[in-house]
Amino acid sequence: MTEAWHGQGASAAGATTSRRALLRGLGQGLGGIALAALLAEDARAARLDEGAAADGRGLPGLPHHAPRAKRVVCLWQGGGPSHVDLFDEKPALARHRGQDIPASVRGTTRLSTMSSGYTRWPATPAIAPFARYGQSGMPLSTLLPHTGQIADRICLLRALHTEAVNHSPGVTYFLTGSQQPGRPALGAWLDYGLGRLCDDVPAYVALTSSDRGKTCGQLFYEHYWSNGFLPGRHQGVRFRGGGDPVPYLGDPPGVTAASRRALLQDLAALDRARFGADDNPTQARRAQFEMAFAMQASVPGLLDLRDEPEHVLAAYGPDVRARGTFAWNCLIARRLLERGVRFVQLMHSGWDQHGNLYTQLAEQCRDTDQPSAALVGDLEQRGLLDDTLVLWGGEFGRTPFGQGPSEQPNGRDHFGRAFAWWMAGGGVRGGQMIGATDDFGWNVVEGGVHVHDLQATVLWLLGIDHERLTFRHQGRDFRLTDVHGKVVRAALA
Repeated sequence: MTEAWHGQGASAAGATTSRRALLRGLGQGLGGIALAALLAEDARAARLDEGAAADGRGLPGLPHHAPRAKRVVCLWQGGGPSHVDLFDEKPALARHRGQDIPASVRGTTRLSTMSSGYTRWPATPAIAPFARYGQSGMPLSTLLPHTGQIADRICLLRALHTEAVNHSPGVTYFLTGSQQPGRPALGAWLDYGLGRLCDDVPAYVALTSSDRGKTCGQLFYEHYWSNGFLPGRHQGVRFRGGGDPVPYLGDPPGVTAASRRALLQDLAALDRARFGADDNPTQARRAQFEMAFAMQASVPGLLDLRDEPEHVLAAYGPDVRARGTFAWNCLIARRLLERGVRFVQLMHSGWDQHGNLYTQLAEQCRDTDQPSAALVGDLEQRGLLDDTLVLWGGEFGRTPFGQGPSEQPNGRDHFGRAFAWWMAGGGVRGGQMIGATDDFGWNVVEGGVHVHDLQATVLWLLGIDHERLTFRHQGRDFRLTDVHGKVVRAALA
């Protein structure tokens, strides 16, 4: 039986509505209400963000505690530096050279699909000897002599681990907290929470470089420095290695700085007349226009190295004058940091040694070792290291077993079970090693540090409680560390 309901909305002719139609209409109405609530919630979050940080000075209430660092430079080594070749000395690999690493050690470790058909797991020792460096006696590969000279300034994390086994998800995981693109990168979170330090350079800058032979086919995707679901002004600005460092940095023919300034003033007057002086989204857009105008004056000077003393240039190595090299980027990073950039992200590819371990690894070390150490020393000499956090590492390590012909392996596969990073400056206690792996460098046996733990530690050093820096998006509060992460207290000075 169909039961009719006579509602106030019935027509004069006495139209009726069936129970089924009523329930269907109610369902659509509830869905519409829910959708409207979600949209209103996102709009409210955006308004709160615009109101709290439209001037670029960050959110109220931050930092949550006294910061140890004000700025960060991340020396990203794309492809996965081999921990057992560079940072985690394992004599057992030499003693068991060519023998299969025992199944009891390998367990059920997730490896890349390139390892799916393997029947041999030959232990492959480091390609160069290790030495002890600094008063701390830190064991590092002799391929890294310049890093050895700053051993007492760095904190070596030897037991990192990640779930990622492929490059892009691994990079995305470290930089955004998720293996899937779409979330804000670390630099964007810092710009959102803490704001910028000055008004004529961006708060977040990314620079990219590659090994000489372009042996690593990995790409630098835009989401590695993306604002994700944060407002667009928190997007990282990429400085290119050739041509204009930022597209459209120069004025077109016939346009002068004075005319551009007049245009911005007229636009601001129109905005105030149309939207009022307190319209936060409009203020935010105007602030971006002003930043672009300021960069036209500030960026060219940033890239002009004529004021750098010769001994400083020499410290960064022979490639420092070649624009777009890792050495050049390291020097530009220092110049950006001292001018007030909050987060500088250097991304260098070429560490993906599947079949060229014995040639390419040494070349990568020659290209990156000296500039990395020079940057730390340069920051220290200028009094900037104490409040600048330096990070060095990649998305994962490399397998303790060799890849390639079983009689003479010439590469290593991806390995997220255990690997190494180092940190320096910015409240980090140098001259120490945290964490340990087993005799084969396969399993973490002490002091493990997960991706989210490292993220939580970086935020803590900048005065941020990682559980309290959130942004509401699509009905939930997101944070860099997702629902995980703990601060690595042993790393703190």
